[in-house]
Amino acid sequence: MRVYVPLTLSGLAEAYKTGELGAGSLVAYAVTPGLREWYVSDDIEELEYAALNRAALASLRLIAADPDAVRRRVVVAVDVPDGAAVADPGRGLDPAVLGEVRITGAAAAAGAVALGKAAAVHVDAADAVADVAAAVEALAAADAGDGDAQFVVDGAEDHELLWFATQEIPELLGSGE
Repeated sequence: MRVYVPLTLSGLAEAYKTGELGAGSLVAYAVTPGLREWYVSDDIEELEYAALNRAALASLRLIAADPDAVRRRVVVAVDVPDGAAVADPGRGLDPAVLGEVRITGAAAAAGAVALGKAAAVHVDAADAVADVAAAVEALAAADAGDGDAQFVVDGAEDHELLWFATQEIPELLGSGE
């Protein structure tokens, strides 16, 4: 199963250094029943793109929590065994957690998800930095229902994340840190 793990560039650097995306129960995003119902599509590529975008929003939240983080969203696409990523069925169509899963079972029991299992890394281009920075500043107001702030957050989401092979991580970190 393909899951999308939100990170920051410093989080990606740490994952590259340790070889692990995180220990224990790791939050990621995937095509869940709730995401399928919300997105109303049977096209798996469209659904995976929606899960990637949910992870990009979670990355934005991680950036907002770290004032020193580089203002570029990062999402790592990783394949985990079926059943290793579990959605909380009690949260249904809660917009805050659509597509959210926890990586559990053997993947988490081993202590961490290996970066070596990653299929790709998705990162904002340098030209997105200003919009991502503005979105970080507007995030709290957008969460409180401010339409103008939501428009600013959506401005970051208008930037497509670039695709990088995992072999490109060292170059990516050298250009973004």
